[in-house]
Amino acid sequence: MALGRLQVTDFRCLQSAELHLDPHFTLISGPNASGKTSVLEAIYVLGRGRSFRTRRLEHLIRHGAERFVVFGEVDTLTRGVPLGVEGSRTGMRARIDGDKPPSLAELALFLPVQIIDPEVHRLIEEGPSRRRRFVDWGVFHVEQSFVGHWQRYQQVLKQRNAALKNHQPRAVTAVWDSDLVRSGDLLTAARARYVATLSPFAERIAHHLLGMELSLSYRTGWTKDLSLKDALEQSWTHDQETGATQVGPHRAELGIRLNGAPVKDRISRGQQKLLAAALLIAQIKLFPDDSPVQPTLLLDDPAAELDDAHLGSLIGEVSSQAVQLIVTTLHAEFSAFGEPGARYTMSNGQVSTG
Repeated sequence: MALGRLQVTDFRCLQSAELHLDPHFTLISGPNASGKTSVLEAIYVLGRGRSFRTRRLEHLIRHGAERFVVFGEVDTLTRGVPLGVEGSRTGMRARIDGDKPPSLAELALFLPVQIIDPEVHRLIEEGPSRRRRFVDWGVFHVEQSFVGHWQRYQQVLKQRNAALKNHQPRAVTAVWDSDLVRSGDLLTAARARYVATLSPFAERIAHHLLGMELSLSYRTGWTKDLSLKDALEQSWTHDQETGATQVGPHRAELGIRLNGAPVKDRISRGQQKLLAAALLIAQIKLFPDDSPVQPTLLLDDPAAELDDAHLGSLIGEVSSQAVQLIVTTLHAEFSAFGEPGARYTMSNGQVSTG
């Protein structure tokens, strides 16, 4: 399955836009600030239920409008499955094949989407939460039970933190510990398995793009020689003082080292971008072969900040992936990925074919 049709209303600078996307390669060209990235962002929101550019929902709504709507149709062997996301200042809601999903995460089952953009270095540069989301998106697609464990852990963690914030006695707070440990252990095991499987793919691609030796590790979010149960008990005083649970999978981290050294603040912006791209491409390569859906990879201005040699290496890696590729560029002619099956031009928030 691939995203076949996209309709966008009152999203960023896009008052109304409709695109029919090729299952293999679509090229969107136009000058800066013409709306190219907004199209990619709309696709990302449709597949993720959130933006890759902002956490503030109101920033996605076109000036003067009350809400935005993004509608897509995912083509299957038998029919198109409609997906829809509507956002207003009060929140976001979604529909999948006409029904309200249990959570926005369900959108990814029909439209698994990743993006490599000029800000992709933030996966390396920013804090652990972004890397946890990266890992969780991958596990979500290879272990069907993962989302249930993740949701249960978040629910129980919220209840435990509420008890801590309200200064409940230990006996009351500890009511949540067994559920937290049970779901947390399952969550941790799934993440660790995924990182171990991802590592060799990421190492090979990183060596190709960077010429450096990459190593990944999964850090659980508590002292490694303790169980989660023991870590919670040991952290009780600290939890009381801070009013929040200080250990657990919500504090986990993806450890990343290049040539044996931690990467944070030790490599250039261009190297960060290539390393992040290597992780995302490896994640797509690990996507299950028997999945009924095809990943969609958004590539926003791939030439930005990369020299010709590194751009060529990145294009080579992307070209070898079995994905629906949607690329934006400043120039109407961009032959790196061959002839696009669909071509669009953007100007002042307006989209035209050709």
